[in-house]
Amino acid sequence: MMTESQPLVVVENLKKHFAVSSGLVFKQKKGSVRAVDGISFSIAKGETLGLVGESGCGKTTAGRTILNLYTPTEGKIMIEGEEWSPKNKKKLKEFRRKTAMIFQDPYASLNPRWTVSAIVSEPLRVHKLFKTEKERAQRVKDLLNLVGLSSRLINRFPHEFSGGQRQRIGVARALASDPLFIVCDEPISALDVSIQAQVVNLLEDLQDQFGLTYLFIAHDLSMVRHICDRVAVMYLGVIVELGERNEVYENPIHPYTKALLSAVPIPDPKRDRERRRIILSGDVPSPINPPSGCRFHPRCPVMKEPCEGETPVWQEASPGHWVACHCCVCDE
Repeated sequence: MMTESQPLVVVENLKKHFAVSSGLVFKQKKGSVRAVDGISFSIAKGETLGLVGESGCGKTTAGRTILNLYTPTEGKIMIEGEEWSPKNKKKLKEFRRKTAMIFQDPYASLNPRWTVSAIVSEPLRVHKLFKTEKERAQRVKDLLNLVGLSSRLINRFPHEFSGGQRQRIGVARALASDPLFIVCDEPISALDVSIQAQVVNLLEDLQDQFGLTYLFIAHDLSMVRHICDRVAVMYLGVIVELGERNEVYENPIHPYTKALLSAVPIPDPKRDRERRRIILSGDVPSPINPPSGCRFHPRCPVMKEPCEGETPVWQEASPGHWVACHCCVCDE
């Protein structure tokens, strides 16, 4: 999938904090939810980067903040080497034409009062890509055919489609403005298992055809390994491990990554019985008041003394395989 080493997308120290307040009339600020708290990575053109982690770790918030659906609290985001700012409305509109998002829930992400034509053509209208209504209608028909839907369905409403068909409409909408970069926010988790493979194959075919770049957010680690070139593991707002997919899956370093992978089902019943499951104790700490030092240390089965007070720094364990963990240093 990867075609070039030059990064198309660069994210540096991205943070998104949500203020928390109490009181109905006289609201008092109680702190902030550190949903995303300083993540950095790059994605090459034509590459798919997988972002995995438990529910509530900040994956979806990260994807939406990168596309400015949420205004970043701090950090830098660059597309094709150009940094954008939410304050510059003209540049922001240009940025949004280059990017798109496929949402998790195909039932909630489509306006039930709009026809397929109105839904898919909205990016065309916003960015003024076609001068006439006839040209826009033809573009919508072409997009529907591209994602495997008949152009005769153009005047139907979302409730007349199945979940898989709705997600294909969402994909068509994402492709409307010819984006370079698409955030796929768990695009198959709400679909039947029989439909998931079809949608994933569609995304792969579109990537090969148009040279698309994906950030693929998912819970299904088996599917992530299938579709992604590299994998980033996220825990409580920060990325703890990042590397090439086979390297991360076959040689995980961070204890949290090892615990996640130990829960992935194995088709071979004998191997599945013989392997050792890693059961983490306790619950995920609150993102309002995350633990000091390594955020994983309250649940870590191999915690060492530095973990409680010192924030681990990124280190390259092997070429292209990065990890933030004190225990890795201690074990060497």
